[in-house]
Amino acid sequence: MPVEISIPFENLTVQYGLLREEIHAALDDVALGGKFTMGPFLQRFEQEFAAYTETRYCVGISSGTAALHLALLACGIGPGDEVITVPNTYIATVFAISYTGATPVFADVDPLTYNIDPRQVEAKITPRTKAILPVHLYGHCVEMDELLALARRYHLRVIEDDAHAHGATYHGRKAGSLGDIGCFSFYPTKVMGAYGDGGAATTNDPELYEKLRMLRYMGQRVKYVHEVVGYQQRLCDLQAAILSVKLRHIEEHIAGRIHWAHRYNQLLQGTPVITPVEVGGARHVYYMYTIRAPRRDDLQAYLREQGIGSMVVYPGPVPYQPAYQPMGFKPGDFPVTDAHLKEILCLPMFPELTEEQVQKVCAAIRAFYQ
Repeated sequence: MPVEISIPFENLTVQYGLLREEIHAALDDVALGGKFTMGPFLQRFEQEFAAYTETRYCVGISSGTAALHLALLACGIGPGDEVITVPNTYIATVFAISYTGATPVFADVDPLTYNIDPRQVEAKITPRTKAILPVHLYGHCVEMDELLALARRYHLRVIEDDAHAHGATYHGRKAGSLGDIGCFSFYPTKVMGAYGDGGAATTNDPELYEKLRMLRYMGQRVKYVHEVVGYQQRLCDLQAAILSVKLRHIEEHIAGRIHWAHRYNQLLQGTPVITPVEVGGARHVYYMYTIRAPRRDDLQAYLREQGIGSMVVYPGPVPYQPAYQPMGFKPGDFPVTDAHLKEILCLPMFPELTEEQVQKVCAAIRAFYQ
């Protein structure tokens, strides 16, 4: 008989209970206004999120995947081009490149942060390279100064995948403000999640902003005047209103994640697991608390027996997935990524964790290794 999970990997209902009155009021306001798409609540959220990310512009989009796709198109990426990204990301990052007809090129990652390694990036640049697509994995920013210097040297666009990095900072600068365009997912489990799919793109470039706005809503700036082939990928006002509520609490929620990450670090000292690091002047927002654990699969099974949820996030690198098998990659092509494959494990992480729960998780890990 399956063991009941008493400490889930993620828990969205606790936060909803805490925000329920604010959420209901926001949804009621949208319904009473009768404008559910391209309305005032979307416009307000876009202004608020641009201010939060310290950018000039924000465009609400239907999902994080769509935001990446439209960002690449806005930057002129298409067939014959190459875009450099990482092998250890969610496949949506790479699908967005493929949607444009461009070719994804994979650069291996830093062994401490699991983020793209700028030295590996430079080795992958060819005359066909048009952009770099770094992923701020697990909530820790990429070493962006080196990457941006490369982009300037080779005249490349930089499009950030910020799906894990709401509120993360790099030398005091917000994720989403570092490259040409920042792309966010508001999938429900994210640091700031909607109650369904949602996304956004942020930028400081007025030309890219106008392109993004047209692309996300049928290629038009003026209704029924379709200047380019566009898409129906707008963020709806109901989700925008929910996100405005969530945005008021985001720093409180990030503080909770950071607190529990530091408690995990303290309580796991002396065990064989490798805990996350913060380097390069970054503020890690711990979308996921990811350890490297010897005998990972056995540990995960033991935690499950103790009623503790965990997750192996992105167990198969994108280049090895069936969809990209024609590219001919094989295990061993990305040594740092491959070295982590059998060790990565994400522990329960959400702001509403309790001291008792975190202690129980860490005690179970200690007991397993003892």
